Amino acid sequence: MDGTSASPQRLNAAQRSAHIREVVLAKGVELRRRYPILNHQDALGAGILAFALAGMIGSAALYITGYMAWWVCLLLNAFFASLTHELEHDLIHSMYFRKQRVPHHLMMGLVWLARPSTINPWIRRHLHLNHHKVSGTESDMEERAITNGEPWGIARLLMVGDNVMSAFIRMLRAKTRAHKFSIIKRSLKVYAPLALVHWGAWYVFLGFHTANGIAHLLGAPIEWSATTLSVMQVIDIAAVVIIGPNVLRTFCLHFVSSNMHYYGDVEPGNVIQQTQVLNPWWMWPLQAFCFNFGSSHGIHHFVVKEPFYIRQMTVPVAHKVMREMGVRFNDFGTFGRANRFVRKDTTETQEVRAAQV
Repeated sequence: MDGTSASPQRLNAAQRSAHIREVVLAKGVELRRRYPILNHQDALGAGILAFALAGMIGSAALYITGYMAWWVCLLLNAFFASLTHELEHDLIHSMYFRKQRVPHHLMMGLVWLARPSTINPWIRRHLHLNHHKVSGTESDMEERAITNGEPWGIARLLMVGDNVMSAFIRMLRAKTRAHKFSIIKRSLKVYAPLALVHWGAWYVFLGFHTANGIAHLLGAPIEWSATTLSVMQVIDIAAVVIIGPNVLRTFCLHFVSSNMHYYGDVEPGNVIQQTQVLNPWWMWPLQAFCFNFGSSHGIHHFVVKEPFYIRQMTVPVAHKVMREMGVRFNDFGTFGRANRFVRKDTTETQEVRAAQV
C-alpha cells in the first residue's frame, strides 16, 4: 500500500492519523516480508550498536596514533554516536530484548556511555513516553528542555546545543528561590554522573584554550603547571574523540527536533499537529549527525513501535501519505512563531471573530 485512496476532506484528524498509521505499518510488513533479516530485530539492534561502538573506538585509536586527522575523527564519531541515539530511542520503547532484561539494560548503558552529554536514559524513558502523551504542551518536559517553544534569540542559541547551559538559563529565569533550587536539583539528578563530567570537561577545554589564545594575542603566554598540562592533554584527546562529537551531535539533534515539533497551540491528541517534516537541502549537514531526524521523526509519532532503520526505509511511502493527510512539510515560519502551529496574532484574530459571531 504505497498510497492512499482516502479523501482527507472527509476525515477528521484522528481518522487521518489512523490512515497514515495503517499505510506506514503496511509498508513495514511488506519490507519484513521482502527482507526476512528485518525480522531479527534484537540481533540487528545489537549489531548496529556493536558497529557504532567499534567505529567510535576505531576512529579514536586512529586519531590517537596519528593515522587520522582530528576533524575526520570528530565528524565520524558524531555520526556513529547518532546511531546510538536512535538505538536509545528504540530501547526506550522496548524494541530490543524486551523480555531479556540483562541485554536490554546492557544496551541502555552502552548507548549512554557513547553519548555522555545526555541525561540518564532510564530517566529519559519516563520523559519520552510522557512526550508522546502531551506533545506540544507545557507538560512536554522533554522537548521544552531542548528549547521547543522558545523565541529565537541569543538565549535559545546558547541553550539548544548545551544541556547544562539550558538548565542554567532556566534557573536564572526562575522567579522564586524554591523554583531555582528545584531546577538545580532536577538537573543534577538527570545529568549525573556522565553529563556533568562531559560538560565540565568541555568548559575546561574552552576556558583553557580561550585563555591561551588571549594570552598569545597579548604577548604574555601563561606558564601552566606540569599537572595542568598533563590533565589538558587528556581533555584535548577526549574533546576530539568523545566530547566534541557529542557537542556537535547534540546541537544538530536539538536544533532539528525543537523546530520540527510544534508547541503551545496544538490540539490535545492531534498527531497531525504535533510535528512537521523538516528536510530542506540546507539542513543536510545537520541531518547527517542526527540520522535524518527531521525527515523521519514525524513518522514515529504515528507509528511508535517501528525501529529507526525500518522507519528510514518507509520514508518515501510515509511522506506521500502524510502530505496527503495534511502533515506540514518545511514550514519555516516555525522559526518566527516560537514553534507555534499558527502565529499568535492570527489565533487571537480568529478568537475575536468567533466571539463576534
